[in-house]
Amino acid sequence: MIDNKIKVGITQGDINGIGYEIIFKALADSRLLESFTPVIYGSSKVAAYHRKALNISNFSLNSIRTAEDAHPKRVNIINCLGDEVRVELGKSTTIAGDAAFKALECAVDDIKRGTIDVLVTAPINKKNIQSDKFTFPGHTEYLAQQAGTDDVLMLMVSDILKVGVVTGHIPLKDVAQSITVDSIEEKLKILDSTLRIDFTIRKPRIAVLGLNPHAGDQGVLGTEDEDIVIPAINKAKEEGIMALGPYPADGLFGSEQLKNFDAILAMYHDQGLAPFKALAFTNGVNYTAGLPFIRTSPDHGTAYDIAGMNKADKGSFLNAIYLAVDAFKNRKENQKLSKNPLKNFNRNELEYKE
Repeated sequence: MIDNKIKVGITQGDINGIGYEIIFKALADSRLLESFTPVIYGSSKVAAYHRKALNISNFSLNSIRTAEDAHPKRVNIINCLGDEVRVELGKSTTIAGDAAFKALECAVDDIKRGTIDVLVTAPINKKNIQSDKFTFPGHTEYLAQQAGTDDVLMLMVSDILKVGVVTGHIPLKDVAQSITVDSIEEKLKILDSTLRIDFTIRKPRIAVLGLNPHAGDQGVLGTEDEDIVIPAINKAKEEGIMALGPYPADGLFGSEQLKNFDAILAMYHDQGLAPFKALAFTNGVNYTAGLPFIRTSPDHGTAYDIAGMNKADKGSFLNAIYLAVDAFKNRKENQKLSKNPLKNFNRNELEYKE
């Protein structure tokens, strides 16, 4: 059956967590199938276990062998696991880690081959997934390696703000030495390009946070902001990027200035993600900028403590699907415009944009 809709590849994540619950809840409304075709990478057996545990009787899956076989009006699932898989709700197990990786591996193979259009990943456990095949801090780094790209940007997205980070999943003690003029400038380039292409923001304004408290207070609380962050901002400006700062993190997130920016670039993980999740935890999305394909995920983890209890909120995962579909469309439209510069004619500025 011919399916011209966007194919959304969805990985099952950790089988002992809330992955299947949020997948079921997000895809429960059949009207969504008018916009995209879901392809779950996981296990029919595991899915059935979760349906029974959650007492979900009105949700069916169409088992297929390949993404090309996906039915456009059904929720499809590709079996990536053997029958020996065992679910232990709420527990971190080696089996669960192996199952999460196998599903991810299958989905990544398909998106590289072009048989699915976007990738949405359910949460994994970063400890139990570790193996000789997966030696990465998380999804982001693994996907960058698989895509053959040197640098990507973890970007948290919600209706009210977008926050990227210069350093991601590294120990706090290693942050300062990892912050360089080049690393900041590279992240600003990725962020600016992503905002323009994937989010169709024509002239993005980016707030850059300082590394130290109060952005260093002119060197009193550390010299990194004067010696590294400001020069990086100036270099980015020379390349046409509207980067401003550095701003103290505590002051910016609590001020009216926040609405003046399209995105924020934080220096390290918790500096950006802690306030983001405080403001947008139930609907935020993790977006991997800089990849040749679209990848999103919810902004939360496996939630072992509520696995199988029918308490998980679908909001973040559903928004991850919506964002993946929208970004894919935006990127495709940008490609069309690039091939036809006449379409870039801006009547307000009375000039052509090549």
